[in-house]
Amino acid sequence: MTSMDVIVSLCKRRGFVFQSSEIYGGTGSCWDYGPLGVELKNNIKRVWWRDFVQRRDDMVGLDASILMHAMVWKASGHVDSFTDPMVDCRECKRRFRADQVDELAWTHYCEATKGNKFTIPAGEACRHCGARRTLCPECGKGQLTAPRQFNLMFRTFMGPVEEDASVTYLRPETAQGIFVNFDNLLQSTRRKLPFGVGQIGKAFRNEITPGNFIFRTREFEQMEIEFFVNPHETIDGRPADEHWHDRWIAEYQAWFTRYGLRPDHVKLHEHARDELAHYSKRTVDLLYHFPMGWSELMGIANRTDYDLKQHAKFSGKSLTWFDEERKEHLVPFVIEPSAGVDRALLAFLLDAYREEEVRGEKRVVLRFHPELAPVKIAVLPLLKKRPEIVAAGQDLRARLSRRWVAIYDDTAAIGRLYRRQDEVGTPYCVTVDVKTVGDLGKGEVGDQRVTIRERDSMQQIRVPTAELESVFARLLGDAAWADVAAAYPTADG
Repeated sequence: MTSMDVIVSLCKRRGFVFQSSEIYGGTGSCWDYGPLGVELKNNIKRVWWRDFVQRRDDMVGLDASILMHAMVWKASGHVDSFTDPMVDCRECKRRFRADQVDELAWTHYCEATKGNKFTIPAGEACRHCGARRTLCPECGKGQLTAPRQFNLMFRTFMGPVEEDASVTYLRPETAQGIFVNFDNLLQSTRRKLPFGVGQIGKAFRNEITPGNFIFRTREFEQMEIEFFVNPHETIDGRPADEHWHDRWIAEYQAWFTRYGLRPDHVKLHEHARDELAHYSKRTVDLLYHFPMGWSELMGIANRTDYDLKQHAKFSGKSLTWFDEERKEHLVPFVIEPSAGVDRALLAFLLDAYREEEVRGEKRVVLRFHPELAPVKIAVLPLLKKRPEIVAAGQDLRARLSRRWVAIYDDTAAIGRLYRRQDEVGTPYCVTVDVKTVGDLGKGEVGDQRVTIRERDSMQQIRVPTAELESVFARLLGDAAWADVAAAYPTADG
């Protein structure tokens, strides 16, 4: 298992993720996505939108406002119930979630060893004196306060005057924007049940104890679906909502596997009755084996008709669908697959990371699925002091960048350039050399071929420059490297 420290270091060094406001000491649990990170993030969102919205005939899209009427959050239950129990250390003033204190490693000044300081693993006793944690896990000295409830929504004001009438909130989830637009969506799309609405957008939660890099942050991005079904229908003898719940679970398992997560790194967690949210009939989480252990990658909940009924009650507007067959208005049940872009990105990074030994040296490689890779093609000159090689390389990059994210790099020797691209997950490198352009001084004519190197196998083939677009259309489509490479001569490694 790759450690989180290794991934954090790689992300900063290669421009995936930076600490927000780092020159001012950083902002707690806020992160900026660098040049490669924003490409990776956009690729995840792009394939999700394509696979779950654009390619399905039972889905439409929405992009709702972050700021909404304050009554939205009263109706949804967030104002009264979206809380976590919090405790404070009276000494160091650190805050913790009361229900997670025992899951933290704790600091202990052991009297049996004359007050020596130890860091004890979570849930364990000191091996010298047998004591268990009773004080602050961070400083090891302060008493913890009694738990109190803390609302996780960020509160703000609309307009120039800060008064109760202008209070609103940064949305803690994207789902409510779909529910309050239910009637608009019905009227504009004329959809029949079952149908779903997909949305990608920012959400904000004032977490008490965020952490583990981008796993738990105060500002994050969600990829959510609200899938509306007829609660009176049955499919294969089962209620339609139960059928679709299982179907969405299976679809998401397959989706994460398709884009690079190993099946043994993902498992299902069925929520017990006492774990269920107030709106849920059933919730299943997809757990991923993160460095800190099995933790939630995404959740898929059966929200029943709770949200639509709540908004109908508080707004006084009808949020029903007319069943032509039964000649009645009904409130649909909702299946909600909710995935975080940031957690998905972290999981794809962790599963892609490899350390290998090649010719006695360590090679770090990110084995991203080609559709997720931030850069698809790197064009590299074998000799940067030869103007004709540089010009040919830059021309090829310009050509390829019309269809794919392609870069040109001549800042190191070719071996080091390959390793750089391996480390950021670039699936293919194109090398321009003397054979490509020829040598006028020696009367040699170039063969107008370049070397394509494949990241995972490190195999190389010589391909005519005129055929590059068609070759990469296959390689970055559905074709396997071996099938494409078989048509071309190999190049010396």
